Amino acid sequence: MLKQYETVFIMNPVLSQEQVIDTVDKFRKILTDSGTEIVHENNWGLRKLAYPIQKKTTGFYYLIEFKSSGELINKLEIEFKRDERIMRFLTILLDKHAVAYNEKKRKNATIKKAEEESLTQS
Repeated sequence: MLKQYETVFIMNPVLSQEQVIDTVDKFRKILTDSGTEIVHENNWGLRKLAYPIQKKTTGFYYLIEFKSSGELINKLEIEFKRDERIMRFLTILLDKHAVAYNEKKRKNATIKKAEEESLTQS
């Protein structure tokens, strides 16, 4: 039985855009190589941290929502801990309410984006 998870990780702000892409690709590959279905990805970009981490006040945030078996989570988190580019990470198991909320949020964002595009074309 596959369960739905969401992982957010914060990368070091001194990374170049290329290094950020390489880091995201590394973790996406870990997920896809184990047969995981990636449901949604969202690059939040450079954001201010709530508190300093490793004397840094900003970081690159990235979110991946995926369906997987529970065994993969341990492997994924070990890789997060080993990678010096990752400052923090959090993986959570989504219950049915969280899955429904995320789907509704994505649907509303798509509708809003379509409305904005139609306004700019007019």
